[in-house]
Amino acid sequence: SEIGSHNCQSVSLPVCQSVSLSVCQFVSSTMPPTSAPHPLDIAILGTRGVPANYGGFETFAEELSTRLVKRGHRVTVYGRSHFVPRSPGEYRGVRLRVLPCIRQKYLDTVTHTALSTLVALFSSHQVLLVCNAANAFLCALPSLAGQKVVLNVDGIERQRKKWNSLGRWVYRLGEFLSTVLPDQVIADALVIQEYYEQEYGFRARFIPYGALVGRTEATGTLDRLGLTPGDYVMYVSRLEPENNAHIVMEAHTRSGAPQPLVVVGDAPYSRDYIARLKRQAEGKNIVMPGAIYGEGYRELLSHCRCYVHATEVGGTHPALIEAMGAGCLVIVNDTRENREVLGEAGLIYRFNDPDSLAALIRRVCCSSEGFESYKTQAQERVSRCYDWESVVDKYEQVFRELVARG
Repeated sequence: SEIGSHNCQSVSLPVCQSVSLSVCQFVSSTMPPTSAPHPLDIAILGTRGVPANYGGFETFAEELSTRLVKRGHRVTVYGRSHFVPRSPGEYRGVRLRVLPCIRQKYLDTVTHTALSTLVALFSSHQVLLVCNAANAFLCALPSLAGQKVVLNVDGIERQRKKWNSLGRWVYRLGEFLSTVLPDQVIADALVIQEYYEQEYGFRARFIPYGALVGRTEATGTLDRLGLTPGDYVMYVSRLEPENNAHIVMEAHTRSGAPQPLVVVGDAPYSRDYIARLKRQAEGKNIVMPGAIYGEGYRELLSHCRCYVHATEVGGTHPALIEAMGAGCLVIVNDTRENREVLGEAGLIYRFNDPDSLAALIRRVCCSSEGFESYKTQAQERVSRCYDWESVVDKYEQVFRELVARG
């Protein structure tokens, strides 16, 4: 009922060892110097904006943009008016361009990115970094203004349960257009790179997400929620069905663990699912504080007994590498993407199996001994494979190569 990542080779997943090695070999490969005499004008489109207050792409946009600014580049992040304030028009040196969109599940992202792309055409941007394969159809327009386009395709979005048949078709079309229209395509996981090669005969460029390494001793958020350091189980994600909060909650209840489960997250277009989760949590040892960002989020990661990562769709999930960077004992759902990130640095439960997860939660909550090495390995792996400065090196190199082509 439980699978440790040290049993990796006994599972029929061919990328298990080779991908883990490849990620680290890639990030540690020799790079040109990051300092350069000619700053670039870069725009980031397709996210909800910065400062990050939603998900992985927003954290990515904040970390990448602020670090590029520190290197002397001019960076603009286009944000959505219902997520970030219109003023001030700058955040940690990053220029903010806040625009409206149609606030509807199927139109939110594409309408905002379409408007952002039109505005960007009349700007001084040399390179546009567009996030999300659904926006691929827009990647041909910037060439009219002599701008280069880099597209981060994220995971295989059409597999998400929230999309109807039309939504899945749009994402399928976006995948194909991603191989045709941008100047460069980025895959954040080797598994996603492999998918595009097998499905379309197209090789994307692999650049992972990054994370910080370190803990915080602050406990203000724990005090507010009535939590004891080292004595709760943590889960965090957007509360959407394919992220499997319901399975984690069921497993925690089955485990009989005395430590509470803290379910952190929210989602703007999943009200029915969230209402279902709240009903499931009634009378159980489960805390649902909603979305928590910044220092409060770091506090919860730093002091949890273990962190459960239950996603089944996507590439490299920032929440997972953030938990590893904070030195959490990590328990992950058995997917190729999650195995790629985790390597040997945590525990793995059978795919979407609440009994397997319950057994691991019970084991971890009954004894804290025997797991410290996983925490150390997790932080070491993030330092080697998911260092933010190395990630920014890679993006900066891509941007400079494209601009140099003229």
